[in-house]
Amino acid sequence: MAKYYSISSSKLTLKDINDIIFNHKKIKLSDDVISNIKKSKAYLDSKLSENDKPFYGINTGFGSLYNVKISKRDLTKLQENLVMSHACGTGDKVPEVIVKIMLLLKIKSLSFGHSGVQLSTVKRLIDFFNNDIFPFVYTQGSLGASGDLAPLAHLSLPLIGKGKVTYQNRLVNTTTVLKKFNWKPIKLEAKEGLALLNGTQFMTSYGVYCLLLSHKTSYLADIVASISLDAFDGRIDPFNDLVHLIRPHAGQLKVARRFTEFLKDSELINREKEHVQDPYSFRCIPQVHGATKDTIDFVEKTMITEINSVTDNPNIFPDEDEIISAGNFHGQPLALAFDYLKIAMAEIGNISERRIFQLVSGLRGLPAFLVDNPGLNSGFMIPQYTAASIVSANKQLATPASIDSIVSSNGQEDHVSMGANAATQAYSLIRNVERIIAIELFNASQAMEFRKPFKSSNFIELFLKAYRKEVPFIKKDEILHDDIEKTIQFLKKYDINDFELFLNDYGIKASLLENE
Repeated sequence: MAKYYSISSSKLTLKDINDIIFNHKKIKLSDDVISNIKKSKAYLDSKLSENDKPFYGINTGFGSLYNVKISKRDLTKLQENLVMSHACGTGDKVPEVIVKIMLLLKIKSLSFGHSGVQLSTVKRLIDFFNNDIFPFVYTQGSLGASGDLAPLAHLSLPLIGKGKVTYQNRLVNTTTVLKKFNWKPIKLEAKEGLALLNGTQFMTSYGVYCLLLSHKTSYLADIVASISLDAFDGRIDPFNDLVHLIRPHAGQLKVARRFTEFLKDSELINREKEHVQDPYSFRCIPQVHGATKDTIDFVEKTMITEINSVTDNPNIFPDEDEIISAGNFHGQPLALAFDYLKIAMAEIGNISERRIFQLVSGLRGLPAFLVDNPGLNSGFMIPQYTAASIVSANKQLATPASIDSIVSSNGQEDHVSMGANAATQAYSLIRNVERIIAIELFNASQAMEFRKPFKSSNFIELFLKAYRKEVPFIKKDEILHDDIEKTIQFLKKYDINDFELFLNDYGIKASLLENE
């Protein structure tokens, strides 16, 4: 396995990012990328020396101050002022794994040679990446339109020797780290501050990580739902290929075939049933889970396009002798994708909670609330409450952020995407779905004990055997919080075969997702 990954003109994929981030690879620039960066910078310097024509953000003010001309002697100060003044983030700390992806994606965007930055600036970002130096970035502050201005300002502050970073699990002043590595602050030149702050790397980094989480959570939802189906004495008929081939949505087919495989040798699923139909939360699993999988695939395509794009402004085109101020920093494609992902993942939690409800309702030979002597024992009554509470919270988080816009910069930036809010909402929502799925497993495993001596499939029995090492059968009332938390951790650590998880070109190791 190569120690370094070379940033080149080749497309960066989710598989690449997973490999780089979670296998702790270092990065370097290919020769063609170095040439692109130098060519763009030389062209910009030449253009500025030839005439006094105003170029937005290069020798003018920013936002509604675009008409204010800046003298050549103040261009460095202009860029440093931009970074400092825009570092207005607040809220929670962005997880370090996402900050590391931000560094990677900013380097990738600058590598195309349309940004006019110094090679030394890109190399310093690489230094931070390769030495696990993580700028302290806040979750709040971006409108997702003129780039992720505030988060990217905090990402960029250490370049000029300011702000704080996390290094070796300690939060320290940037000056401490610069001194340790004998680095001097970067002296930003024309346009560099704008190139660093304009861009969608905050949103896209959350997007990449949310996709990794979504793939794994979606797969785990299938496993847990198959346990619930068997524990509820459900029918396998609705998963028959014949049904799905006459409505051949890819995700629907995938889920139906997965359940058939999971449960093929189950005594429970194959025994004769007294009931003709199951409730929708069981019968329509392929349609609901499958639709979410199709949504994840759509969002993935959007994110792959974005991470291989130039999203700062203005854009420099040396070969065409053009410097164009436009709007590639606008996050609308991402905002819409995040909202779509939020809704789709919320539905995984929604239908999971309905199965939880069915399991504790005293139906099909199961005791009320899945406990002996109900009445004296409340059993699994309240975990369903908890799941319902989280589902409700997710409905609020899933409210589209992209339909909102607030005017900023004195009216110059009059439509914004709110994609950054959608991104952080998606992260919180998917984490919530992990908790709901864990509560379903907690319930389904309990219900399965009441089906003995009948057994489920070999796969499910092995899964439950591993789970029982962490969480025991509940015989009487006790504090269930601890068992729910153990269940959440069990699912986070559960290793899934790459091919089974994705069935596509992105063989991402789900077992590595705890590294944050």
